[in-house]
Amino acid sequence: MLSEPRSGRLAAWGNALLAGLVSPDDAALAIVGSDAVHRVEGLPGESAPVGLTLALGRLRALGVSGLRVALPAPGHPLGLSGPPEFNARALEAEEAVVCHGAALGLVPEVYEAGPAGDVHVEVVWHCLPVREAPPADVPSLGEAERELAEALRDATTVLSRLDVAGSGPVAEAAVEAYRARAEAGREMLAPGYPPRAVRVLELAQRVGLLVSLAYENGHGGAVSASEMGARVAALRPVERTGRRAQVAAYNAYVEERER
Repeated sequence: MLSEPRSGRLAAWGNALLAGLVSPDDAALAIVGSDAVHRVEGLPGESAPVGLTLALGRLRALGVSGLRVALPAPGHPLGLSGPPEFNARALEAEEAVVCHGAALGLVPEVYEAGPAGDVHVEVVWHCLPVREAPPADVPSLGEAERELAEALRDATTVLSRLDVAGSGPVAEAAVEAYRARAEAGREMLAPGYPPRAVRVLELAQRVGLLVSLAYENGHGGAVSASEMGARVAALRPVERTGRRAQVAAYNAYVEERER
């Protein structure tokens, strides 16, 4: 969770576009980010893949009024509502976008080419039918914020126990990456999102940072299978809380509109 999921960018800036707060070109540029190009295939009424600007306009014409994020993991269909075919594709990608107002969802497929340091990334979003039902296990912003406070304490405790809080240049680079991200402040979400959603997303990404440090650095050397098992068991609920909070933050736009 140290980098923003592509589904998060698509949902956030797609919502801003649907609300009339940004132009189609600005939304598309923000969604693509550092990738080379994004296309959408399988859109109703389109026989071939289309660019993001056209795709977002087509979704609006189909009745889409908002976009939600799903960040599923094995055993945890977070943000999904079915059917099984869509859930399976989303689980494989570890993310998806679910449309509000039309029974459609989008799952990214990423293609990379080129040498290290000069990788060309293209993304194809597959548009598929979804079941119109409440998304699985998504908390409210208030619930997510309370859970995150406890998760931060748990993650810090685990880091201390594993002696990884100051584990060399890898940890220091990760901390600096988080700090740089945090300094971007409200650029983390598109226009139209409530300040609380920005705050929850920042906290969720910090939880993700701490979990990554604990997974990647250990005691500065090899760890036994039993130590690794204990670490995974301790961190799994913390990581789950962070993912739930991310989804709550990205989905806040749609939840507020529904209220």
